[in-house]
Amino acid sequence: MTRAVAKEGEPNGATAVPEEIKKEEMEERGQWSSKMEFVLSVAGEIIGLGNVWRFPYLCYKNGGGAFLIPYLIFLFTCGIPLFFLETALGQYTSQGGVTAWRKICPIFEGIGYASQVIECYLNIYYIIILSWALFYLFSSFTTVLPWASCNNPWNSDLCVDILNSSRLDNRTLPANATSPMIEFWEKRVLGLTDGIHKLGTVRWELALCLLLAWIICYFCIWKGVKSTGKVVYFTATFPYVMLIILLVRGVTLPGATEGIVFYLKPDISRLADPQVWMDAGTQIFFSYAICQGCLTALGSYNKYTNNCYRDCIMLCFLNSATSFIAGFAIFSVLGFMAREQAVPIAEVAESGPGLAFIAYPMAVTMMPVSQLWSCLFFLMLIFLGLDSQFVCVESMVTAVIDMFPGVFRKKGRRELLILAVAVICYLLGLLLVTEGGMYIFQLFDYYAASGTCLLFLAIFEVICVGWVYGNNNDLTSDFVSVLTGGQGANRFYDNIEDMIGFRPWPLIKICWLVFTPGLCLAVFLFSLIKYTPLKYNNSYVYPPWGYVVGWLMALSSMVCIPLYAIFILLKTKGPLKQRLTQLISPAEDLPQPKKHMAGLSELKRKGWSPLAQEVLSITERETHF
Repeated sequence: MTRAVAKEGEPNGATAVPEEIKKEEMEERGQWSSKMEFVLSVAGEIIGLGNVWRFPYLCYKNGGGAFLIPYLIFLFTCGIPLFFLETALGQYTSQGGVTAWRKICPIFEGIGYASQVIECYLNIYYIIILSWALFYLFSSFTTVLPWASCNNPWNSDLCVDILNSSRLDNRTLPANATSPMIEFWEKRVLGLTDGIHKLGTVRWELALCLLLAWIICYFCIWKGVKSTGKVVYFTATFPYVMLIILLVRGVTLPGATEGIVFYLKPDISRLADPQVWMDAGTQIFFSYAICQGCLTALGSYNKYTNNCYRDCIMLCFLNSATSFIAGFAIFSVLGFMAREQAVPIAEVAESGPGLAFIAYPMAVTMMPVSQLWSCLFFLMLIFLGLDSQFVCVESMVTAVIDMFPGVFRKKGRRELLILAVAVICYLLGLLLVTEGGMYIFQLFDYYAASGTCLLFLAIFEVICVGWVYGNNNDLTSDFVSVLTGGQGANRFYDNIEDMIGFRPWPLIKICWLVFTPGLCLAVFLFSLIKYTPLKYNNSYVYPPWGYVVGWLMALSSMVCIPLYAIFILLKTKGPLKQRLTQLISPAEDLPQPKKHMAGLSELKRKGWSPLAQEVLSITERETHF
């Protein structure tokens, strides 16, 4: 029972609002209702379009089955360790993608800001793919698929009906002939202009599809984990039903065997090409949603004692297995298409939007009941992308709410924040559904959320947790010995043991300390050395200012880490050594492993006080109203 206490000097005995009542206005942060909600949410986030349209293409391009060698090496040395690190970090701190890093090592809070910048870019451009897929889905409800023939208002004189001309002599075709699928994609859907300098008008049908996608996304997450945890039961499992149906249909088509052999036939000589190893590394980062803050946010809603180690191992294998099986579904159909057209499979194999919106639509037109298979394929694409999109938005919203809990953890504030994010991202996304929007989309995809940015963040993540975190307990050591001691991984292992009851496999700790930063640094440097400017469709060269915009988007995330470190160093008071010690000290209110409690009590008894208190109060003032 609480009482209102009159403040001195207040007229008429006015009473102050009790602190307890103020606290009651704050809503609970929330947790997953069950482990299954967490597992399905993470599965929905990491299993997306890249599993279907990127991994199979990389596999065939980089030596078939031989590509699995570098892929598995990067999976075990980078993918699983980083995936587990970010998820366990969220579960341990119960904080989003920014404040989690502030809690364990304030000087590396810039990692959180960098990941949120990348997440902002993803929220703007990833959902554009859903608008394209919705457009194709609605276009499939016709007696004849609109991309099946050249008898449409948007077709040009150069359009050749390949399905009915496959047996013609190629010499009778124009040199620059196009297919009805390409013309439907470029002229009907995109209305593609000559270049980025000519954006043209907004494609209103795409704008409406984009609006529908954002409305669906909003209502999937507007109540936080309460709604997200229920929605993912459908959105994360339905794509598997569609994938199995398409797989069964694909492997029963004539020519499927040739396509699957083409997909998996090993070429060991390709392993000598460094580009193959770079493709394997970047695919792991793209596919596992590493360095985007999503895993930390999703893990933060777990119970403290949840066995996140087992969950992460299982989810990583599920993700890679899905990519592998999707290759069978895709290449069986491509083998069928190549056989029908009497052309090599390499000529019909595509990656990215080219596979989803040109190659596969071409294949379904060759099947009986083509409208059904078209609807199933695009429904699968929509649900694969939808949960990746709304979980990404939820993660960014979680980060913002945890930075400003006094503002947003009140009734109705979360819904308004998500609405604001959706409206802003929709308005910015309208640029990408203009007639020249495809050129902007490619800039986002190639630069803003590139493998180079993710690798840069990954290096600092493992340095922070593996080498720096928690070293302040050794008060007799200087800062140099702190950085060379590598005790951060041991400290984090103690935290994990406190959560799950046992210590994970030692290889993961070795990866955090050596293999992960080493491989990430090698691939990062190689990506810079072998950098080639973006070309749309391997032909259109962007103007110089286009490349400048692209690199500015890439740097906008990476610079957050050094800039914030410099800022907080200058902001913190005291001698340099004291400031550095304060800035690598974890928050005092973090759960302490039981084995360290006795030692901490002894230090406090001797007069030691946590040095992190001052710097944490500084960062709190920076991000709280």
